[in-house]
Amino acid sequence: MDPYLEDDPLWPLFHQELLTSLDESLRPGIAGRYHCKVAHRHYRTEQASDVSERPADRREPYLQIIAPGDGKLITHIDLVSPGNKTTAPGREAYLATRSEAKAQKANLIEIDLVLQGRPMLDYSRDGLPNWDYAVTVTRMVQPDRFEIYTSTLEKKLPRFRLPLARSDRDLVVDLQAVLASTYDRAAFGSRIDYRREPGVPLSAETRQWLDNLLQDKGVRPPGYTGATHGADSAESLSHERIATAAYYLWQQAGCPPGRAEEYWYKAVEQLKEQTGMQPEKE
Repeated sequence: MDPYLEDDPLWPLFHQELLTSLDESLRPGIAGRYHCKVAHRHYRTEQASDVSERPADRREPYLQIIAPGDGKLITHIDLVSPGNKTTAPGREAYLATRSEAKAQKANLIEIDLVLQGRPMLDYSRDGLPNWDYAVTVTRMVQPDRFEIYTSTLEKKLPRFRLPLARSDRDLVVDLQAVLASTYDRAAFGSRIDYRREPGVPLSAETRQWLDNLLQDKGVRPPGYTGATHGADSAESLSHERIATAAYYLWQQAGCPPGRAEEYWYKAVEQLKEQTGMQPEKE
């Protein structure tokens, strides 16, 4: 997982694209038996965005696996956002969505790829290893039991078992493969300035590991101590500013899936017209 994706301008696009990739990976396994539906929850935070002084409206997608005959909700799949873990409205909206699915006696899948904030689910971690990321599965036949699949920042994301109806075998989901597809689809590598530090809490040991990794990949020069330019540069448009503008253009268009590149370039052109700046060079 990439901690830079937790940046507020990038996360909404990542959230949408990850669920699109997950949806595509699930379809072959449920074809002819179920269909996968994208739904959304809405809430408002007091945090102003970079392009507006008003409170930020959040629109977060989640997936539902539905039985085609009676429309019964079989499995609810949700991706935790930074807003869910760090704001009261976000937390309330997320838990309300989960409660609605639980009331329908659906299987519940929580995918938590967020380092910051407070965990959404309250269960004992005694005897469990430390982790950064987790997938928590709750089956409709055992609604008070959690199956937990974990990973750390240094390791690949886990494979997990996704339950369907009682008479069906579980699907095995390779979350690392889904992440790789998402990363390539939206070209996140070209959107992130890896020369700066991530905006999430990391231990000194983990920061050193991350610095070594980025240097090995050639995206951070050896001995680099911090970016010399920022979001308010008078000479160039930062990745963060472009991502924010792209997100709002995407929302205005109704959040169409699989069109990340299109709205990225629209945002670049729009900001260039407004400011006369050029995008930052890699």
